[in-house]
Amino acid sequence: MIHPPHQVLIKFCLLCLLLVAYFGYLTYEFDIVTGGIAALITWSFFVLCTPIADAGFLLDFPVRLLFGIRMVVSEIVVWAVAISINVVALAYFADYYETTFITKLMKVILTTPFPYWSVIVLSGFGTFLSIRFGDELMDVFSHKDRYFYLRHHFKHELVLFVFFIVVLFSYYEIMTSLGISLDSN
Repeated sequence: MIHPPHQVLIKFCLLCLLLVAYFGYLTYEFDIVTGGIAALITWSFFVLCTPIADAGFLLDFPVRLLFGIRMVVSEIVVWAVAISINVVALAYFADYYETTFITKLMKVILTTPFPYWSVIVLSGFGTFLSIRFGDELMDVFSHKDRYFYLRHHFKHELVLFVFFIVVLFSYYEIMTSLGISLDSN
């Protein structure tokens, strides 16, 4: 049986391998510089433009389990890095946004403040709410009196959950206005 910290490390390594494979694919399609910058922009898209902590969660959960640092703290660092990548890329490497669908979409979102910056704002709300749920879940599992903890925080968590659903719905509406659809038609 594999212990939970080892499972987290294995999953983290597998997800890192996926990122390296994507970088390899982009390098094969373009060149090493283009592939590297496009991979960073793509990663920053998943950090800044999805309303759950997906790209940042690659780091947040393992850091929380291994070092005890709250996921919200590591997610703030992840967002700062993602924002910095795009500031530098827009200033010095704007042509690299024209490589893939996701990088093109990221450029449209970044260069069209109204209404598309709301994608980033809604994603921030959704991401930090999901991270908060994750941190609180970890706190519940480590809390000695779990049942007391769960009984007294239920109403607060219900309100946050409803807010999270509203964020997801709003996000879907804005992304649909960008021409992105989950329909297979």
